[in-house]
Amino acid sequence: MNGSDVCKTCELTARRRLGKAPLWDSIYQTNFWDVAHAFNTSLPGWLVLVLQRHIETLDELTDQEAVELGSLIRRVSLSLKTVVGCVKTYVIQFAEHEDHPHVHFHIVPRMANQPADRQSTQVFAYLGVSQEESVSEDQMNEIGERIREHLQSTE
Repeated sequence: MNGSDVCKTCELTARRRLGKAPLWDSIYQTNFWDVAHAFNTSLPGWLVLVLQRHIETLDELTDQEAVELGSLIRRVSLSLKTVVGCVKTYVIQFAEHEDHPHVHFHIVPRMANQPADRQSTQVFAYLGVSQEESVSEDQMNEIGERIREHLQSTE
């Protein structure tokens, strides 16, 4: 944890439970996971799957959380193909940021026309960008609504 022992991911998860999150940060919920759009990216459709309870390592997942995660990764990847037209998705998990040690997975669309210098691990160049470069809240909400509709249609 960071110096203040506050997990920002837990704060965001609590905001979702209270119904105070914007659509893009509360796209879809399962029994154990939340689906949200990353807020500091210039790549439309960069999604995050967040475990609703705080753990910091994958081996702490329950069998039920792990089973649901596997299905959700596939469903979210299919939704991204349908909604943003990506050719595949990257699935990334570190949980190393001092404010976000909470287990979460990045589900990142890999577009057909994505430059070679933004593929594979270099996709992180799309993350942590300035507010001017970030996907707008309106666009995140529009993508979020379409992802939600697609996920609900595949329940």
